[in-house]
Amino acid sequence: MEMSPDLVGFSFIIIGILLLIGKWIRIFTPFLQDFFIPSSMIAGIIALLLGPEILGALGVNLFDEGGAFPAAMLEVWSVLPDLLISVIFASLFLGQSIPNIKEIWKISGPQITFAHFISWGLYVVGIGLALLVLTPFFNMSPAAGALLEISFVGGHGTAAGLSGTFESVGFEEGTDLAIGLATVGVLSCVLVGMALINWGARRGKTEILKKPEDISQEQKRGLIAKEDQQEEPAGHQTTKSEFIETLTVHLGYIGLAILIGFLLLEGLIIIEEIFWIDNIELFTHLPLFPLAMVGAVIVQVFMSKAVKHEMLDRGMVNRIQGLALDILIVSAIATLSLAVIADYLVPFILMALAAIGWNLFAFLVLAPKMMPDYWLERAIGDLGQAMGMSAAGLLLIKLADPEDKSPAKQGFSYKQLMLDLIVGGGIVTAASVPLILAFGPVITLIAASVITTGWLLLGLLYFGKKG
Repeated sequence: MEMSPDLVGFSFIIIGILLLIGKWIRIFTPFLQDFFIPSSMIAGIIALLLGPEILGALGVNLFDEGGAFPAAMLEVWSVLPDLLISVIFASLFLGQSIPNIKEIWKISGPQITFAHFISWGLYVVGIGLALLVLTPFFNMSPAAGALLEISFVGGHGTAAGLSGTFESVGFEEGTDLAIGLATVGVLSCVLVGMALINWGARRGKTEILKKPEDISQEQKRGLIAKEDQQEEPAGHQTTKSEFIETLTVHLGYIGLAILIGFLLLEGLIIIEEIFWIDNIELFTHLPLFPLAMVGAVIVQVFMSKAVKHEMLDRGMVNRIQGLALDILIVSAIATLSLAVIADYLVPFILMALAAIGWNLFAFLVLAPKMMPDYWLERAIGDLGQAMGMSAAGLLLIKLADPEDKSPAKQGFSYKQLMLDLIVGGGIVTAASVPLILAFGPVITLIAASVITTGWLLLGLLYFGKKG
């Protein structure tokens, strides 16, 4: 089937319908509520079931070989993650004041340290696994060592957004493996996270939540009662709609941040080609989205310093970011290749178990020793991000500290400034695959081990002694 403008538009309509179906299934399924499975993931799994990988494989094809969907629609969905991840990262810092480094460190230093320790540790575990098992026994690319941090800390957005990088270095299967691992990460995140909160409440590890029953049914259902809806506004108007819509203005600033990121990336590629293209290809394989985040910081600083009128509203930016993430998750899971995962099933399982094991070890054994206070409330957010996404981390903090009595939520938000620019989808995450291939897995393993040890010692000997 030929690609047409109507089909492109219809592709978005179908995603919207799938998201509605996912939401209603969640509302009427207590199990999904109890474990906080996101509606977008339910919608993506439905699309995967109805697509070529399952329904089509069973011989039921309503359109060509795409199962219940036209092949051209699946083609549209396959390119959405690469686009939307830039929108998500360009939205990270728009509409919010950027505090100075001293204030960030004072409030969120323990969480910054612990989150970096987990993230860099996943490189150590992943590259070590690749060197000892994945490459010698399963003939996988050494770049597989980066998959744990990309998929578990970076999440679906980063995993899908790096598809061009995986393809450019000849590791095409990395995209499907990363998206599959990200799905395992989110599912294990909500299951393990809920279990740990229940365990912590019963064992007296939490300083706020006294018993698991304190988690309200409203929180589980994911709905906001009418009388409470004013407390969480979707956004505020900053411009007169008869001249230009506030939503339009915010989309324009997000686009400007992405454009700045694009220009920065092109400049880095030109510099690389001039000076060291014969020896190393790094920026050539770097995706756009981490530079879009840098572009957002530049836009926000300019708006704060040079524009008197408050043009950007954080609530509006959050809604755009949330929409982009919902669509990204559905499209990424819907176009997942189960055949690739089946071909690498044993390595896939080993990588998933290694990542989950590392995160649990860090949380249960080291977090209490690295956090000066409210260790579970603080660390549960970092665990959520390290096994799923930032939204999952915030959700777990909200469950452990529903009234924000601890510094966990504020520290988590400030921590993103010091984390997302580097790992969890930042510059290092985006460059990790070409770095491993350029310098070799042994050198990158040594470097990651040194950095991980540095964060560990900082947590134990500095923050840990303050408790």
